[in-house]
Amino acid sequence: MRSVTYSMNVSLDGYIVGPDGGFDWTAPGDEVFRHWIDEIRDVDVHLLGRRLYETMLYWETAAEDPSLGEDDREWIALWNPLPKVVFSTTLSAVQGDARLASGGLAEEIERLRAEPGEGEIAIGGATLAAQAAALGLIDEYRVMVYPVLVGGGIPFFPRDERRVDLELVETRTFGRVVYLRHRVVRREA
Repeated sequence: MRSVTYSMNVSLDGYIVGPDGGFDWTAPGDEVFRHWIDEIRDVDVHLLGRRLYETMLYWETAAEDPSLGEDDREWIALWNPLPKVVFSTTLSAVQGDARLASGGLAEEIERLRAEPGEGEIAIGGATLAAQAAALGLIDEYRVMVYPVLVGGGIPFFPRDERRVDLELVETRTFGRVVYLRHRVVRREA
């Protein structure tokens, strides 16, 4: 069965954006960006909430910028053709290789897991990931922890007071940034 993964940058105090909506502290260095490029290679479909979708629209036309580096162009070559499912109640249309979700989150993930393929189903966006977590649908949490305390904003982890046991499967350091990868421990009933 295809795994559902949730990967994002996060402040040390647990937020993906600060109270002002800013995330300038997450500007990746070359090594971190290389990591994200390598990770996206294993993804077959990416699920996004509206805010992250709108943020990532930049890449749809970024290739027109002649000043982009080799890594940026490699990201574009991987990201733009990647199928994306956007969950939004306010958008009526999406661009690029994206479609609006036709069903609820659980139904979409169930359908995608049933499709042939070995690649991951990636979730981006804390609000969407919180919904998936509440439904017990996330198999792995992948966190790029930045050494900054932002004091509030949108949390990486849902605040639903539900215990989830995790197994640490990988750690890496990229200068001042630490990558943590945890697999959800499923207990047999």
